[in-house]
Amino acid sequence: MMKHILGYRCTLCGAELPYDERMTCPHCGEKGILDIVFDYNYIKKSFGRAALAKDRTNSMWRYAPLMPLEPRDFSPFLRVGWTPLYTANRLSAELGLKTLYLKDDGLNPTASLKDRASGVAVAKAVELGYDTIACSSTGNAASSCAGNAARMGLKTVIFVPQRAPEGKVAQLMIFGAKVVSVKGDYKATFELSKAAIDKYGWYNRNAGINPILTEGKKTVALEIAEQLNWEPTDWVAVSVGDGCTIGGVYNGFHDLYALGMIERIPKILGVQSTGCCPFVDAAREHRPLVPAAENTLADSIAVGVPRNPVKAMRAVSASNGAWIAVPDEEILAAMRLAGAKEGVFGEPAGVTALAGVRRALQEGIIKSGETVTAISTGSGLKDVKNALRAAGTPKLCEPDLAALDKSGIL
Repeated sequence: MMKHILGYRCTLCGAELPYDERMTCPHCGEKGILDIVFDYNYIKKSFGRAALAKDRTNSMWRYAPLMPLEPRDFSPFLRVGWTPLYTANRLSAELGLKTLYLKDDGLNPTASLKDRASGVAVAKAVELGYDTIACSSTGNAASSCAGNAARMGLKTVIFVPQRAPEGKVAQLMIFGAKVVSVKGDYKATFELSKAAIDKYGWYNRNAGINPILTEGKKTVALEIAEQLNWEPTDWVAVSVGDGCTIGGVYNGFHDLYALGMIERIPKILGVQSTGCCPFVDAAREHRPLVPAAENTLADSIAVGVPRNPVKAMRAVSASNGAWIAVPDEEILAAMRLAGAKEGVFGEPAGVTALAGVRRALQEGIIKSGETVTAISTGSGLKDVKNALRAAGTPKLCEPDLAALDKSGIL
């Protein structure tokens, strides 16, 4: 057993379990998603602000002591993480905020935050001796899994819904994955992947099942805190689909708080599209989640049946945060804002957090005197079709200066 891990705790029944290869609670079945319980007293002996100040590993692997992995040399893996945190001066003024930061995770190796989860999953698969890793995804988790696995010589089998954007499918094919395009929605895609993984014995990278995925995603919170000199903003906004990312964001800040590295956990704003918002609806109506339609152009968060509900709901409630939903029109507007004002090109799901910040300000959830970090989770190059929908197409002009003057372009 790893010395820095005490075991598992079921998010449903609270059962304490030993840390091993299991992925869900034996008492609660598939819905019994597990938390990994870390031994903070042990971790404190060698990990903290001072150790990080001396670390020149400019990637998420600088936080390996807080990952569920055996110690090893991580330099052969893709360089995931340590993405820029920009002070968004023009956007702050535009929105009327004291300070806004944009965390651009679209600059990860396969252009999304999902590389953080996939990097840890691939490291665990290598550690356990698997030769094949598999998952279902609306696109980003799939391409990140394939890219990170390719780097380490693992085979990948990826299940995507038929609607997955071409850019993401192209990545999969280039990374050498066996791609199964499923005639159905994300729920059908997930169920097929689960059945195939059970039958063929591949390593399971599905974020809603495998508890280590959240521990990879939490590194975005660790970076935000370190990049802000251990004084995180009042709010951190994140787009939400399956619930794994927002759960990871909370876990990261909780780890730092438990280690005494930050003085408070920021309030977390969970943002969904009004076309697919099971978490927002459940929070507003004070009821459990029910399946929702997947009617949003933000494909990466078009998840009608989230697989990580407890961790996602806990992230907001335990941080005294809030849930909010925004229409697709506001998501497209946020794409233009982030690009034109700050030079950050985010895909629809990537900028949904920013759209949520704007809406939360209008509704008085976030106050103008507060500070906010919005995480942009994926590059706009992932979904060029919707980028052009947001920005429009260029006007044609004859190769003549007089024609340029008359064109109205300038």
